[in-house]
Amino acid sequence: MVPAHRDHVRGSPERRGERVRHGAVMARGRLLAAAGLALAFGAALAQPIESELVLLTPVGRSLSDPALAEFRKYARERWQVEVRTSALSAGTPIAYGRVVEWNGRPQADLFWGGESALFDRLAARNLLAPLGLPRRVADGIPARLGQPRPVSLKDPRGFWIGTLLESTGIAYHPKLLERLGVPPPKDWDDLLDSRLKGQVVQVGPSRSSSSHAAYEVILQRDGDAKGWEFLKRLAGQTGYFAARSRDVPAVVARGEFAVGFAVPSYFAFEDRLAGFDIRYAAPRTAWVTCGPAAILRGARNPNAARAFVEFLLSERGQRIAMERGLFPIVPNHRIQGAPGSTAELAVQFHGGVRSFYDRDVVSVYDDELAQGRYEAINAKFRAEIETVAEELKRR
Repeated sequence: MVPAHRDHVRGSPERRGERVRHGAVMARGRLLAAAGLALAFGAALAQPIESELVLLTPVGRSLSDPALAEFRKYARERWQVEVRTSALSAGTPIAYGRVVEWNGRPQADLFWGGESALFDRLAARNLLAPLGLPRRVADGIPARLGQPRPVSLKDPRGFWIGTLLESTGIAYHPKLLERLGVPPPKDWDDLLDSRLKGQVVQVGPSRSSSSHAAYEVILQRDGDAKGWEFLKRLAGQTGYFAARSRDVPAVVARGEFAVGFAVPSYFAFEDRLAGFDIRYAAPRTAWVTCGPAAILRGARNPNAARAFVEFLLSERGQRIAMERGLFPIVPNHRIQGAPGSTAELAVQFHGGVRSFYDRDVVSVYDDELAQGRYEAINAKFRAEIETVAEELKRR
């Protein structure tokens, strides 16, 4: 009985051989798995970012194209990675809607530009991924700018961060104003000068988020009753309601109208770079945006997206923005360059301002209020301004 018991415990020669063969197979499997992990780890070290980046952005191509081109150079220099880049252009509300519709399976990696309130909404819907920026980068951006309702420059939870500073203000044609005997405008109220009758161009708030924001600034500055009266008087001064915000500075630059209402600064600067005599003024209560950037949850190329945001906040990235009529968000950078440079042209265009941190920013814009009544403002504009515009002009 002992031999039988010994066979039961230790197994027969055939079973002992089977165990040996099984052990050898398992050992080979572990070695292959370890080798695979080593290769994967080595590849990760060799290529810390993905080789593709897709933006979803309302930012104009005059900024997004050079930013992406310079980022590709940066990726080659730093990581020896050739990154294919592309940008899906869409207005802010449309871009926001796409992210919601994608619902965690996005067709882009990074959402860049627009209103920070929409980024907060996306974070609340769990549609953004943590940025994970190096602390030295994130800490280099102040939390807020201006008073009494400070502009948020980054999300305290780390889901989005601002990349630049841009205002929506007044574009004007200096020579045409001179012929009219009107001084260059400095604030919104200057547009109601009777000598500017028929010389104002604007776009309705339903067609442009920047125009919508400027409407809200007037309403929140003056209160609804007085604010709507101002906007109706402005409509009476308006000679042309454009179809899109980009058209507003374009017709001013050509001298067809003297002033443009609610113009994103860098749109007007595009025309200045093209050789047109156009200038820009940011009213005291101008709407200011910080060009937020956020990685979309489920993005296929999150490391490349993070690297692009970090690049935008570097001196090299800030320089791209500054040379296109935008202001640095990093406080220790200011617009400056050699005499005759594009940077100095931008300073002249902005009336001598080199940094938003050099001036008092009077921010009255309430994001939550504006987003809560977005469509109501559009409907009221259509009913009380757009459909009766000719009557308002005859007042």
